[in-house]
Amino acid sequence: MAPRPQNPDTIDEYIARATPGVRPILARIRRTIRAAAPGATEVISYQIPAFKAHGVLVYFAAFKHHIGFFPPVQGDPELEAAVAPYAGPKGNLRFPLDQPIPHPLITRIVKHRLRQDAARVTSRTTRPKPHR
Repeated sequence: MAPRPQNPDTIDEYIARATPGVRPILARIRRTIRAAAPGATEVISYQIPAFKAHGVLVYFAAFKHHIGFFPPVQGDPELEAAVAPYAGPKGNLRFPLDQPIPHPLITRIVKHRLRQDAARVTSRTTRPKPHR
């Protein structure tokens, strides 16, 4: 039995293991996310690339016919309408590899997720503490 390949530890490793034609697509998505969220941290989570601020902002992954982009977009009706053509099962996005990747849309999603992340942190810090 052949040894099972080790999971990637970095986004660089993840991209290097992708098929040659998909590597530049993944690299550009990474740059797009980095530009929209320059303070975010790159991690591998669930064996796929992710960017974190206080929590995970977005995940992306290469599949045979598409790039998956997670989690589903919620909380902005205009943005939800914009991503609707790419919505797959459970609302996760699928960007077909045979079509141009919508980088401006990815930027909008990441900035939206940053606002949600900041609001979550603010609500946690401004919530009154229970009396004991």
